[in-house]
Amino acid sequence: MTEPTTLSAPPAAAPAPTGGKPPVRRGPRRPGSRPSLLLSRAGVTAMLGLAALYTLLPMLWLVLSSTKSRQDLFATNGFAPGRHFALFGNLRYLFTTEDGVYLRWMGNTVLYAGVGALLATVLSVAAGYAFDKLAFPGKEKLFALVLLGVMVPGTAMAIPLYLIAAKVGLVNTYWSVFVPGLVFPFGVYLARVFSASYVPGEVLEAARVDGAGEFRTFRRIAFPMLAPGSVTIFLFQFTQIWNSFFLPLVMLSDKKLYPVNLGLYVWYSSALSEGHPQDYLLAVVGSLVSVAPLVVLFLMLQRYWKSGMTAGAVK
Repeated sequence: MTEPTTLSAPPAAAPAPTGGKPPVRRGPRRPGSRPSLLLSRAGVTAMLGLAALYTLLPMLWLVLSSTKSRQDLFATNGFAPGRHFALFGNLRYLFTTEDGVYLRWMGNTVLYAGVGALLATVLSVAAGYAFDKLAFPGKEKLFALVLLGVMVPGTAMAIPLYLIAAKVGLVNTYWSVFVPGLVFPFGVYLARVFSASYVPGEVLEAARVDGAGEFRTFRRIAFPMLAPGSVTIFLFQFTQIWNSFFLPLVMLSDKKLYPVNLGLYVWYSSALSEGHPQDYLLAVVGSLVSVAPLVVLFLMLQRYWKSGMTAGAVK
């Protein structure tokens, strides 16, 4: 007679740990899961330090070289001070050479960059506001053309602009450099972003209900709200025109119309090709003086620039 099969009881479950949460099983750490050295705090700090050195070392060389006499400039190390402090003598020589042509170049640059960037900012803000708040046929297609203009480098447009200026007789005049600086596609793009972040549509609608026209609404309500963004656009365009070189090189042949960058290039080329070491010193000291207005302008407007750069970061 067959004996009945005895079923064994299942093993008892392990008691749950205190708190009712199951234990977390930790597998072996794989080498690929460790943070990269470049992304660690030490790596990021090292990269920032290298970027700071890359930015500050040329400026340090420029400052030290501008304080040297012509003999010390070629006889001493570039990052070592000269035997004689000759900065004031170098500045006097810079401002009196060729009947003060350097001051004329600086005045031309202020005209091209200052007035041009101011008008370009107004046009860019108005265009960006229109693309954001107004409805008109073909708006997005026109804005796509603006974005296309952002991607085209300025040097690629220099020759076409020269041919157009030659057709209308503007070559070798102030207008040949001034007018192209009024067009700033990237500023239009930024202005549209700033308008979407800073200008509420409800405020504009309330102004229209009160009887204000579109131009008055923009001038009295929207434009003051866009002031931080306008400063950012102005600084970008001012720096771009101030550092412009290839367009004036193509457009201008009269030395009195040169911006400061082109004038410094002429002095530097003269020092290399014609063997005039005094022109090399003029180029070095003139480069230091030409950087000073940009530094002062950024320090004066950095508060507005920072607030403009963070537009739309917090909703």
